[in-house]
Amino acid sequence: MGRVVGLDLAGSPHRSTGFCFLGSGPAAKVATLHSDEEILRATREARPDVVSIDAPLSIPLGRRTIEDRSGPHLRAADRELLRLGIRFFPITLGPMRMLTTRGLWLRQALEAEGMRTIESYPGAAQDLLGIPRKQAGTEPLRRGLLRLGITGDLRRSDLSHDELDGVTCAVVGRAFLAGDFLAIGRPDEGLMILPSRAACRARYRARGLRPDDGPPPLRR
Repeated sequence: MGRVVGLDLAGSPHRSTGFCFLGSGPAAKVATLHSDEEILRATREARPDVVSIDAPLSIPLGRRTIEDRSGPHLRAADRELLRLGIRFFPITLGPMRMLTTRGLWLRQALEAEGMRTIESYPGAAQDLLGIPRKQAGTEPLRRGLLRLGITGDLRRSDLSHDELDGVTCAVVGRAFLAGDFLAIGRPDEGLMILPSRAACRARYRARGLRPDDGPPPLRR
């Protein structure tokens, strides 16, 4: 199955980042981290095959920087979420700019050390897999993840929504390693990974779209 780290990244070190490690088995190990060095150290120690990050890891084509107010507000991946009826915050909106800046930095730091990163979005993954989002409460979200067969720390009832979203990111990373995913967006702009192919096809059909109207799967 490979080794996966899932990160529900916070925009600031003063806020909690949810960390999850999934190895070859079903047991999840979770933690709450804060500083950049904590995140880098925990990720290095996990020796992951992929790091699945809940943060924008690219900016829209035509925008020089995330603070550039003259460029587009949406990436191709974001527009595809709109087509699928999946709610999200645009990356140029207020606090999302801070998260994007941190996500871009973290991606560069991890890839400089030879680690592969992918952009994930727990809300989209939860919608596609039929799991309640954190707004419904941590317990419904935790139970939904348990139904996917994840065990370990997920059996604890005191997990935060950050940690549970970190578990969701790790689930997306595992789907990526298994080749059971859809990559939305443009390769020259930035791709977002969605699980699973069957769930994505079902979502397209529910929206009255042909499954092949979406972007082609990305080879892992």
